[in-house]
Amino acid sequence: MRRSLAASLLFLVVLATPPWAADADRGEILARRWCAACHVVATDQQSVTGQAPPFSTIGRTPDLDPSRLALFLLLPHPKMPDMALSRSEAADLAAYILSQGR
Repeated sequence: MRRSLAASLLFLVVLATPPWAADADRGEILARRWCAACHVVATDQQSVTGQAPPFSTIGRTPDLDPSRLALFLLLPHPKMPDMALSRSEAADLAAYILSQGR
C-alpha cells in the first residue's frame, strides 16, 4: 500500500512538470552517460553489450507520452540500475528517448 501511494504521488509530481521544461539535448548527455552500455541511444553508436531495446524502438512505442516515460525512469526496475535521476533529468531523458522514435 505504501509503495502504491508513493508511486501515485510521484506520478502526480511528474504530471505537474510542464512539458516545455524537458530538454532533449540534456537528455542525450544523460543517455550517453547512463544508458549506452545497454541501449543503442543514438544513430552513431555501433553496438551494446546488453540486450535492451534501442531508444529508437522505445521512442516509437504507441501511446507512450513523456510523463509516463519519465515516471518509468524514476521508479526502480529489476533490470535497470538505479540512476537516482531528478525529476528534470527524467523529463530530459524521456524527451530524448521519444525524439529518437521520430
